[in-house]
Amino acid sequence: MKRFGIFFAIGSCVTFAVLSEYAKADGGGLPELSKESKACIECHKGTDPGILKQWGGSYHYRANVGCFECHAASKGDLDAYEHFGETIAIIVSPKDCGKCHEKEAKEFAGSHHSKAGRILGSLDNILAEVVEGNHAFVTEGFPGGNSAAAVNGCWQCHGSVIKVLEDGQLDPATWPNTGIGRINPDGSEGSCSACHSRHAFSAAQARYPDNCGKCHMGPDHPQKEIYYESKHGIAFMANKDKMNMDNPKWVVGEDYHHAPTCATCHMSATKDQPVTHDVGMRISWNNRPILSIRPEVSDAKMGLPGKDVPWQTRRENMKNVCLNCHDTQWVENFYTQYDALIDLYHEKFAKPGKELMALAKPLMRPVPFGSKLDFVWFELWHHEGRRARHGASMMGPDYTHWHGTYELAKNFYTEMIPELEELAHKGLSSGDAKKVAHAKALEAKLDEILNAENHRWYLGKMNPAEAARRKEAAKEFKARYKD
Repeated sequence: MKRFGIFFAIGSCVTFAVLSEYAKADGGGLPELSKESKACIECHKGTDPGILKQWGGSYHYRANVGCFECHAASKGDLDAYEHFGETIAIIVSPKDCGKCHEKEAKEFAGSHHSKAGRILGSLDNILAEVVEGNHAFVTEGFPGGNSAAAVNGCWQCHGSVIKVLEDGQLDPATWPNTGIGRINPDGSEGSCSACHSRHAFSAAQARYPDNCGKCHMGPDHPQKEIYYESKHGIAFMANKDKMNMDNPKWVVGEDYHHAPTCATCHMSATKDQPVTHDVGMRISWNNRPILSIRPEVSDAKMGLPGKDVPWQTRRENMKNVCLNCHDTQWVENFYTQYDALIDLYHEKFAKPGKELMALAKPLMRPVPFGSKLDFVWFELWHHEGRRARHGASMMGPDYTHWHGTYELAKNFYTEMIPELEELAHKGLSSGDAKKVAHAKALEAKLDEILNAENHRWYLGKMNPAEAARRKEAAKEFKARYKD
């Protein structure tokens, strides 16, 4: 056992039972602060006054849960070291937090958040480690070096694999790190402090949209920006002083009603649902891949318990949140609009793009991101495609359109198609029989796709009925707004 190993040795099972229950009962906790924690405080109040002040305003303080109760370790723990006569470890992992917060830790362990560290070695990391980076960041734990781009970028959101040095200290390439999928020395995945920043571990802070915005922002997943553009974010900014964020019981429709935050929709309690620390339990599309998939499919790929929870159930969970402020027609129509955008993205861009890229690969440089087309396609689905889908999911029209479908269309027609045409032309004139065959296949598929209903406008072959509709619409517009 890691944390609390010494605590067991110095205390009784009854005391541990109280500690285990402190988070479950308002005003509960240990009868008094342990002598070990008192000793920690006496020293650290001079060296780390900010940390002490944060802890002093926390529920942990009120429950007499101090430094030692969280940081105590057993001598056999991988990251344990001796510190002024006590065996401690720097990292407090989800497994440690789960000693008291069992339900929360179990839900979190079953979520995609806790598995975010599994991105390490993926296509995204080829970018950070090879294309953008090098191996010049050499540390004791990594004598072969690391990419500073990955360490300071990817790992800080997704989590690092914590490397423990011989003296129990942590390698600077992997620590400090509060990535939500951090892989800890005790084998657990995740970091509770990614959302509940130490040492206050504030629920109120975790309820603020900006808390999620540390990771959920930027060109490929701008949920924070989308939220603040949406009516939800506008309402929050206008009424955030009325949101009752510090209330222990934070039930939408009871404790607040002016606006939802990220936590409201994805995690927090309703009159019918308890708090959940599995953020996927109210999501009915996983919009991360090239083609959006149902969340139970992605859960099954990771071996998560959510594989048994169908998307229809998750959608009903989210509708239960929505119905605290909106009527049934409003909610149902929103989902009709959202699903239509997913379908548009799939049929017009994602499916044709995948087919074309598969045919183009034999004609491209045989290294990831070795061709312009690699970057064009990656940004089409990973950036523009995600922005369009996420924008629709959160009712951010600018991100759905100008940062989403507009960018998709512009780069599909003016970047991807010309690159494919040039690739086919080079293949056909290469004199290499295999390349000629691949080029013919690519050219045929490109011709098929561009002559399909979704794309024939590009060739000047717009459906006559559609052309007539466009003409009539222009006529009505001019009549409506004439001087």
